[in-house]
Amino acid sequence: MTTRHAVRARGLRKRYGDVTAVDGLDLDIRQGEVFGILGPNGAGKSTTVEILQGHRRRDGGELSVLGQDPGHADRAWQARVGIVWQDESAPAELTVAETVRHFARYYPRPRDPEEVIALVGLEAKAASRTKALSGGQRRRLDVALGVIGGPELLLLDEPTTGFDPVARRQFWELIRSLADEGTTIILTTHYLDEAEALADRLAVVADGRIAAQGEPGTLGGRAQARATVHWAEADGTARSEETDTPTRTVTALAQRFDGEIPELRVARPTLEDIYLRLIGERDPR
Repeated sequence: MTTRHAVRARGLRKRYGDVTAVDGLDLDIRQGEVFGILGPNGAGKSTTVEILQGHRRRDGGELSVLGQDPGHADRAWQARVGIVWQDESAPAELTVAETVRHFARYYPRPRDPEEVIALVGLEAKAASRTKALSGGQRRRLDVALGVIGGPELLLLDEPTTGFDPVARRQFWELIRSLADEGTTIILTTHYLDEAEALADRLAVVADGRIAAQGEPGTLGGRAQARATVHWAEADGTARSEETDTPTRTVTALAQRFDGEIPELRVARPTLEDIYLRLIGERDPR
């Protein structure tokens, strides 16, 4: 990862009539990193991705993506940016190989179609028609179409919605392999475990604004948040204590129990806890 920026946004704004979808958003995304954007429905995530890709014009603010303004970028710039939308884009009647080869013709310097098919794990399905693929396989094909042009920046908008757990984990490995190649990846997702597993840094968007940015482990003061020490008394009664010094608490308990502490568990706030606090929702549990 480098310190050069693939994306720099200052005061990004977008309105739809009386509704403000993006309200003064600032972003700095480094080249080569995986950057996750979290937020509830209607927070402005997809609109932001559309603006970054040049698909939608902003109403205000300054923006540079790969050194150019997407609102005035040419076709050469567009070839440097790949995108995977929530909706599938592959023709149903073509085979996987036919589809990837067809889309490769849209780019001045495409990757080798067979190489891309192998990258997304569809070699065994190369001769299968798109309509015969499973949901996870069709999503892999969508990623193949997103990277066939050899993009420097890949935008993924809710890429694993509807996946079963196995398909999601396989997709994560695909994203990691693309990141290892040096591709800058921007990921919007509702799955907090996905964001924590993939992203180098995260931004939480609420009401079109950035509520917090940072690494998953430190987002919103997570690393400095108070820990909760859980244990059971000799009679089985469950006990817990919030503390800024969990090691001291555990040491005192070990002395009191003269060794092993029954059902000992030390926990800090999860990413879900921090996320719910940042977007102003109460944990329903």
